[in-house]
Amino acid sequence: MFTAQQLKQRMNAHPFKPFRICMSDGKSYEVTNHDMAFVKRNAVEIGMDLDPSGLAEFFAECAIIHITRIEDLESAKRTQSQDAGAAS
Repeated sequence: MFTAQQLKQRMNAHPFKPFRICMSDGKSYEVTNHDMAFVKRNAVEIGMDLDPSGLAEFFAECAIIHITRIEDLESAKRTQSQDAGAAS
């Protein structure tokens, strides 16, 4: 189980490492920079549909209790390409 404090530490890490938040309903959200998400006590708001200047069209609010895992984007991309290579 994740806490708001753990998410805040991840958001404030130097250097920032992009990551994916995976939810209990199967949805996932990519956080590619530290300005994309706002951590609240029981939820995190994640900017969606960023325009070319990085401004969000809207926010997805995710209850922290429903976060099942957090993946580094680089690690997740490597795993997906390895899985695709194994399937061919």
